[in-house]
Amino acid sequence: MEDLRDRTVLVTGASAGIGAATARRFSRAGARVVLAARRRDRLEAVAAELEGEAVVLPLDVTSASETKTALAAWDFDVVVPNAGMARGVAKLHEGDPADWAAMLDTNVKGVLHVLHATLPGMIERGRGDVVLLGSVAGREVYPGGNVYCASKFAVHAIYRALREDSMGHGVRYTTVDPGMVETEFSLVRFEGDRARASAVYDGMTPLQPDDVADAIVWAVTRPRHVNVGEIVLWPTDQTSTTRVHRAATQ
Repeated sequence: MEDLRDRTVLVTGASAGIGAATARRFSRAGARVVLAARRRDRLEAVAAELEGEAVVLPLDVTSASETKTALAAWDFDVVVPNAGMARGVAKLHEGDPADWAAMLDTNVKGVLHVLHATLPGMIERGRGDVVLLGSVAGREVYPGGNVYCASKFAVHAIYRALREDSMGHGVRYTTVDPGMVETEFSLVRFEGDRARASAVYDGMTPLQPDDVADAIVWAVTRPRHVNVGEIVLWPTDQTSTTRVHRAATQ
């Protein structure tokens, strides 16, 4: 088992949800955690909860230049490009191009910007771990998912390309692809409509952010000769992107 003490870990999208839970898990394991996201106040709140050393790094990963500048001084042992979002559930021909741009800029270009800034150092040092946050939506499409699903299919392609492009350099790559996780994801997708967001989980038990964080930390703590490539996490109540068992509610 790999020891995370004295390791430096970057988590983007660390201000809430899976990112915040991942930061907490790494901190408990003894790592130095760099928390990156756009909302400084939320990052500071998460950092205050952590047990070990934490650095708050306000960052918009959709900007290539800002990302490169912000991360240039760091040598990361683990990089988790977690920042992502969904917006809207319109059919493709009825969708809003502004929503498409927001999802692609964050979910695809944001991941690429983080990798472009951090991966060369890992390759030069001959070790490191990259954990991408994919989704079951990157394996199966669903009605209204169109561009969001496309962005997560792209993340899966990036994962596979990374393995090919840097083989032999000692860097391990993992994609963690969860099903339904109870976070702010649906609240953002439905533009702050709390009732609609809450209804997504009615009658079923979704995954929690800490379930995903647990899988991430488990993957990077395997012996160095073991690369856990792909982890798919489903709630027990969910069997596909379109099928969810829901208990009858009063």
